[in-house]
Amino acid sequence: MDYHWLRAFHIIGVVTWFAGLFYIFRLYVYHVENHDKPDVTALLAVMERRLYRGICWPSMVVTAIFGVLLFSDRPAGYLAQPWFQVKLLGLAVVFGYHFYAGIVRKQLAAGTCHLTSRQCRLINEVPTVPLVLIVIMAVVKPLLWG
Repeated sequence: MDYHWLRAFHIIGVVTWFAGLFYIFRLYVYHVENHDKPDVTALLAVMERRLYRGICWPSMVVTAIFGVLLFSDRPAGYLAQPWFQVKLLGLAVVFGYHFYAGIVRKQLAAGTCHLTSRQCRLINEVPTVPLVLIVIMAVVKPLLWG
């Protein structure tokens, strides 16, 4: 497949993945704030499950597949570049956030989550930092060698 098509599908995956990641903890805020209203939390649990399984997971997979295909073009060249190493660090944070969101979703569904709505609001901002870092590293490549 042409490099530009790979890149386009990779970017589409990233955009949809981050849309889900930015919204999931916002739903958790509402869930935590309405813990005493079973009808509301039941609806939110369905929304959280659909968002996580129907948007976040598939988008993460699409992002990863097309990212790996782009990487396979010249793996040694990318791994030697500091900008790419920093990008991988940012990706590790995003993957960790994604899986943590899944853990919190299960805790909310089981009634065992101890996060406050304020904590959920703060956690909701986490993906912004790696997103900015990843985009700058991938586009500007400020640490480019050679």
